[in-house]
Amino acid sequence: MAMPVKENQIICNCKKVSYSDIEQALHQLNKFDDVLKTFEDVQKITHCSTGCGGCHAKVMDAISELLMA
Repeated sequence: MAMPVKENQIICNCKKVSYSDIEQALHQLNKFDDVLKTFEDVQKITHCSTGCGGCHAKVMDAISELLMA
């Protein structure tokens, strides 16, 4: 069985936010002062990590990975 493409990977199960959704949210932002502020901005756009909060680390990892790319 083939692994799903990373862009389609669901990062936030509660709000059904994918890796691609986080990437698109980052493209809407003008600047990246720091990762925590960027997380808050992405959270406002996608509503990720506003349900149970269990995906916080996965969202932070995705943001960090995308900013480093």
